[in-house]
Amino acid sequence: MSWQARALIGLMWGTLKPASSLLMRHPLALFGAARLGDLARLVQVPHPAHVSLGQEAFTACGGEWVRCGEGVDERKVVLYLHGGGYFFCSPCTHRSITWRLSAIAGRPVLALDYRQGPVHKLADSLTDALDAYECLLGRGHAPEDVIVAGDSAGGHLTLATLLALRDRGIPLPGAAICLSPWADLTDSPRRENRWQDPLLPESRVRWLARRWTSGLDPRDPLVSPVHGDFTGLPPLMIVTGSTEVLRDEARRVAARAREAGVPVWYEEWRRMPHVFPILADVVPEARLAFRHMSQFLTAVAERADSVGGTAAA
Repeated sequence: MSWQARALIGLMWGTLKPASSLLMRHPLALFGAARLGDLARLVQVPHPAHVSLGQEAFTACGGEWVRCGEGVDERKVVLYLHGGGYFFCSPCTHRSITWRLSAIAGRPVLALDYRQGPVHKLADSLTDALDAYECLLGRGHAPEDVIVAGDSAGGHLTLATLLALRDRGIPLPGAAICLSPWADLTDSPRRENRWQDPLLPESRVRWLARRWTSGLDPRDPLVSPVHGDFTGLPPLMIVTGSTEVLRDEARRVAARAREAGVPVWYEEWRRMPHVFPILADVVPEARLAFRHMSQFLTAVAERADSVGGTAAA
């Protein structure tokens, strides 16, 4: 493990994990955090000079186009769904991920600013993701030229989007990438890594899941994708850290996808924290993870005749 990763993990233990424990403890705290997130949108997050940004508008939400360099293939696109527990963060908080995805994929990234709690429901977030995907198809992007990706809650939304698209008979994207996906919103305790995760308190993750699933069946695959049938889904890459409290559900998603015949590229990085690729500005392992994502996309492209809307053999 690099010294940069060790230093940041130590910082997380002393600051971010205690803050998370306090933040996810009362509904009013969620509203306060969401409002702070709205204010954060006004802050200009720096990005490299060779990265260009543009705004997009859909029926119920917006988004941010991210292009790395001038040689991106405009016929292709990545639809990125940011994390943040369905109440925090936005496209601007995840630019260290989205511009690198644009670089390795050689295509623009549409980072969706989907509706979130506590004002909106899970169904609203899913509706926004589905609408954005169908809008991309309506603009002439071939399904196999679209990649859907997301981290944490955005990984949950990525999986739910794939399942909903398949169930509705809509052509599926060429591939999907999930970084530290939050895939199980049932009230099941996560005993593994509950004391090892440097960022997420296990009890607070369960508390948040109970809030978002109120009035819903938590075992519905669109609510907890880990309980879904993955038959027919496109090639899937899953990246997680070995000490994450969400690690086991990432493993379960990979296992269920493989059982359904879906090509799966699963990586579990030793002692890396939740959504560690977002730390690529300072952590060498995070930059290496993007090179691995590039290898995954190359492998998908080389099997172009057998992937797209259905699982490859």
